[in-house]
Amino acid sequence: MGPLDSAVLLGLLVWGLGDPSRQEAVYFLEGPFNLTSSLGKDVKLSCSVRAVGDPPEVSWIHEDVVLELADSNQVQVPLDEEEWLTTSVLSIPSVQLSDMGHYQCVVLVNGSDVLSDRAYLALEGLPFFAEEPEDMEVMAGTHFNLTCEAQGPPEPVQVIWLQDGVPLNSLGDPLSQTPSGLAVRGLNRSSSFSCEAYNAKGMSTSRTAMVTVVPGRPHALTLVRSTDHSLDVAWLPGLSGAYPLEVCTIQAVSTDEALSTVSERALYNQNLNVPPFSHSLVNLTSFTSYHVRVSCRSRMGNSPWTHWVAMKTLEGVPSAAPENITAFQNGTCTIVQWGDPPGNVNGVLLGYKLICQKGDLPEVVMDVGLTHERILEWNSSMRNLTVRVAAYTGAGDGPWSHAVMVSPLGFDEFSPQAQPVENAPPAFSWHWWYVVIAVAVAAAVAVFIIVFLTRMRKKETRYGEAFEPSMEQGELVVHYRVRKSYSRRTTEATLNSLGISEELKEKLRDVMIDRHKVALGKTLGEGEFGSVMEGQLSQDGAVLKVAVKTMKIAICTRTEMEDFLSEAVCMKDFDHPNVMKLIGVCLQSTESEGYPSPVVILPFMKHGDLHSFLLYSRLGETPLFLPTQTLVKFMTDIASGMEYLSSKNFIHRDLAARNCMLNESMTACVADFGLSKKIYNGDYYRQGRISKMPVKWIAIESLADRVYTIKSDVWSFGVTMWEIATRGQTPYPGVENSEIYDYLRQGNRLKQPVDCLDGLYELMMSCWALNPRDRPSFEVLHEALEKILKSLPPAKDPEEILYVNMEDGMATEEAELGAVGGLGPEEPPTKQSQPLKSTMTAAEVHHPQATGRYVMCPTPHENSRLLTESPGCAATEEGA
Repeated sequence: MGPLDSAVLLGLLVWGLGDPSRQEAVYFLEGPFNLTSSLGKDVKLSCSVRAVGDPPEVSWIHEDVVLELADSNQVQVPLDEEEWLTTSVLSIPSVQLSDMGHYQCVVLVNGSDVLSDRAYLALEGLPFFAEEPEDMEVMAGTHFNLTCEAQGPPEPVQVIWLQDGVPLNSLGDPLSQTPSGLAVRGLNRSSSFSCEAYNAKGMSTSRTAMVTVVPGRPHALTLVRSTDHSLDVAWLPGLSGAYPLEVCTIQAVSTDEALSTVSERALYNQNLNVPPFSHSLVNLTSFTSYHVRVSCRSRMGNSPWTHWVAMKTLEGVPSAAPENITAFQNGTCTIVQWGDPPGNVNGVLLGYKLICQKGDLPEVVMDVGLTHERILEWNSSMRNLTVRVAAYTGAGDGPWSHAVMVSPLGFDEFSPQAQPVENAPPAFSWHWWYVVIAVAVAAAVAVFIIVFLTRMRKKETRYGEAFEPSMEQGELVVHYRVRKSYSRRTTEATLNSLGISEELKEKLRDVMIDRHKVALGKTLGEGEFGSVMEGQLSQDGAVLKVAVKTMKIAICTRTEMEDFLSEAVCMKDFDHPNVMKLIGVCLQSTESEGYPSPVVILPFMKHGDLHSFLLYSRLGETPLFLPTQTLVKFMTDIASGMEYLSSKNFIHRDLAARNCMLNESMTACVADFGLSKKIYNGDYYRQGRISKMPVKWIAIESLADRVYTIKSDVWSFGVTMWEIATRGQTPYPGVENSEIYDYLRQGNRLKQPVDCLDGLYELMMSCWALNPRDRPSFEVLHEALEKILKSLPPAKDPEEILYVNMEDGMATEEAELGAVGGLGPEEPPTKQSQPLKSTMTAAEVHHPQATGRYVMCPTPHENSRLLTESPGCAATEEGA
């Protein structure tokens, strides 16, 4: 039996208790054995049973409890007519702490359990965290606590706390016992906290928690002065730590408003530049109670709001005069009546005042109290008598009503309403006829103009402007020119056939170009979804060299087409020397594809993308010398372009050297806006779907949460600076894409390139700050790079670079790397490798196979020139 015979020593023999003529026995040839594993690994325990009689069923027991749903696999093999061999394997996937303990196999024989020996499953490995420090917002100088709890096995586990990467304790300190609570007695600036857990197997690192220091709650909010329509308030700011206060927000809500919904129904909301810490709330309602609160903000965040403080405006005068005034005379009595004033009384109504005046005699003012009627007794009947009424509060008199003429009783048997002093105009007068005539004439002119324009439009649509006078002979000559309206309807019909959204069609109409004005040349680069070709555009009598970006419409989805056209729309409003600008879009009809395919027309970029240029300068057979001034100039150009884009609220999301182009004057332009987004609300964009992204250029917060901001573009710009400083090396050499996030979370960053200025590397490091708010803006980066560029000494021979293109068998052909858009992330080629290739998207192209290589030769000429190779660097000149 071999190994089975040696395992018989572990077996257990049970004799049958039934028919004495039949024996039944069970032997455990192999039982589970003690095992030590690590958390998360898959574990298997096995046991083998030899039985005489019926084949046995094997069950498993964990800590004396039968595993009813155990993931076990049994194999029963007959050895002869009476004997069976049963093997059972218990599989425990991704073992956890609850799986530790003793295990046994059990076989039921004649109503009795037969058990194997007990085996113990022990677990050990690196510590794992049951509780990690969490992100927090704390007020400056305020105490707070963080907690970190780690477990083995093996035990014990000790914890070291780190603040901004610096250890706060050592192993063996009381603080290192887990669970560990870190009590922080106030911070002056925002910091990161993490903990490291150690046991006998090694060390684990927790997540990094960001503790953001926000200003303290303002206090002492008081009312300085109040009027009937304003409240002057002042307050004292809370501590703000290392970050000065920038803005305070003051809110006021009427007491009648529900304070719980003040964010939706706030009556007054104002942002204030501070100091001073005071403000006058104006345009308030008189004699009204308000609740006021204040919050202040630094660049790190907002302070808590103060508690609501009750304040009240002073009493004001009524806002309107009483209405419905009637006055009539009955013999020597004058009866005056009026109604309440409309609108807000702005206080407590104390009564009314009445003014009577006869002719040019002085006015008589009477306080009549809160009554709405006053009877005046005269010595004789009064004529030409007028009255006026006003309401008043403790703050003074409101506006007076219009003067009303007292009418004799019986003036109108149906209404004793008094007549105003002003005479009403007659119902019909000669002015009315002028109005009727003017309206009729205007209507007739409008109809004539509409008919005339309709006929002219129809004629122009059909023939264009058919006849125009000759400037030389004064005769009519045929001159055909299609109106814009004709082109617009044609374009609209063609765009409709693409099946794109109405919003995208509307944006494209203003950039459409007639296809017949574009002539295509050689292909500069081709990919899976499209290609880039050299072209010529006839425009305003001139011929412009352009790059024409096409897509293979037959293999693209509607979404990919919309993405392709959205990139063009994204570029149409750009106008900056360091940002690629759209020239136009046209539609190309092909018989094979059946319906129009879109074509994007872009400026021709003579020297191709920056990444390829840097690679060839370093890896060519004769390297091209790029002085530091040139490299810093590339960085400055890109920073200038990104400063412009950020001012337009655009986030690029794919900034890299491969997506920056070099034009004829060696100026770098930001390009490839396939992933760009405009931020309409707020200051961030959250990616709604998971897609392939260049992880080595993406900010750490974007890797974690797929949230993109202008500050995440700043991170990518820092990586692009590193690419330029290393002449096209791939970032994080030796680190896999799947390891990048953990690598960055542990505080690692790109190393300083050889020969890189300290000032440049400090700028790069500032772009990679963990907290996006600590990264500089593109405006600051642009200014800093310009200062560095100006501070660099002039090159020993400023015109020492001669660009030479060496193509296979084509010594006189000029290399024109005119592709637009960039390749995906690449690895640097060896000197023997062909130009790099990568997986293509609809917005990407490959460079042509024969791109040439650039070498350096000294030249006495004033300007650097792009030449073709000839012996001894004596080459035929061609304009760079």
